[in-house]
Amino acid sequence: MNLKIKLLTILFVAGLTSLFGQEWQTDFNTAQQIAQEKHRPIILVFQGSDWCAPCIKLDREVWSTDEFQKYAKDHYVMLQADFPRKKQNALPEDRARANAQLAEQYNKNGIFPFVVVMDAQGKVKGETSYKKMNPKDYIQLLDSFTE
Repeated sequence: MNLKIKLLTILFVAGLTSLFGQEWQTDFNTAQQIAQEKHRPIILVFQGSDWCAPCIKLDREVWSTDEFQKYAKDHYVMLQADFPRKKQNALPEDRARANAQLAEQYNKNGIFPFVVVMDAQGKVKGETSYKKMNPKDYIQLLDSFTE
């Protein structure tokens, strides 16, 4: 396959994801701004995307499902704080520093995955982690923190 076709395929898939799935924020201030404008809770997810087995399971079983993505798009502001370990997945230095600051404030015990539900001001409403649940039940769990 030539380079142009590969590039077009990547762009097409990325476009579909942004049309149908929730959008992950990586900047806390941006997430807060969106949460305030849209009156939605922030779902802050601490994960180790390339080393944490329960993080990868949570992504596969919940975050990446159509059911969750469709719901999240209209109900949550999704904020990702990733802590990859492999050199090829290293984050830019400013992003790694920002994630470390988020962990200092919201994940002092260094739990992975760790899911924090908060309001637009950053007030914690609830916390959870990986649970063997289908997307519908996980949504109900997240929503229970904001009722």
